[in-house]
Amino acid sequence: MVNQAFTVDLNKPLVFQVGHLGEAYEEWVHQPIVSKETPRFFTNDVIEFLTRTAWWVIPLIWLPVVCWSVFTSAKIGLSPYQLAATVIGGIFMWTFMEYSLHRFLFHIKTKSYWANTLHYLIHGCHHKHPMDGLRLVFPPAATLILLVPFWNLIKLLAPASYAPAVFGGGLLGYVMYDCTHYYLHHGKPLKGVSHDLKRYHMNHHFKIQNKGFGITSTFWDRVLGTLPPHSSEKTG
Repeated sequence: MVNQAFTVDLNKPLVFQVGHLGEAYEEWVHQPIVSKETPRFFTNDVIEFLTRTAWWVIPLIWLPVVCWSVFTSAKIGLSPYQLAATVIGGIFMWTFMEYSLHRFLFHIKTKSYWANTLHYLIHGCHHKHPMDGLRLVFPPAATLILLVPFWNLIKLLAPASYAPAVFGGGLLGYVMYDCTHYYLHHGKPLKGVSHDLKRYHMNHHFKIQNKGFGITSTFWDRVLGTLPPHSSEKTG
């Protein structure tokens, strides 16, 4: 049962309320409110603005960075074949990050005030308000902060000529992920891969939250044993 000692007031900014739910947070956050209305998170208008991002902002900002990264490796001397293989490798690397972050960070169980608050900010809000179109993609300011250690790690592990293309591929994978995620919630595919992925992702939201962590594909769920029951017969 949700903790009766504290009730979240949905008419007030939410972020600093949810921590008070304690152990009841886990149940509360997985009782979705299916509405396209965007709830208010913060009292401060500037901070509130930074939490709201239209989906098209993601490719608008990050695709030029992808192109610049790939062009940098090309200018250093990578052949078209090497570039293509490296970018594909970067995309594949992203799919594992997508799965890992979703499973091990976004679905971590919390109960303390600040853990609940942080979890709600990074992912809990999406499960509580799955149709909120302005909080389906990751805010660019937060992405920029995370890209700094990501770039430094790639520079450490990859040869200098390949590093920009790996980075560009990973970033392209992220853009594909965010755009796909938005489409799965707000698009209306009738058949094919997109229809199967939408059904797969809605199953994660509304039926089995501890399975089906892939967004752009079911590959890692199949490999790592988190495919929902019977999904293998329904998804390509």
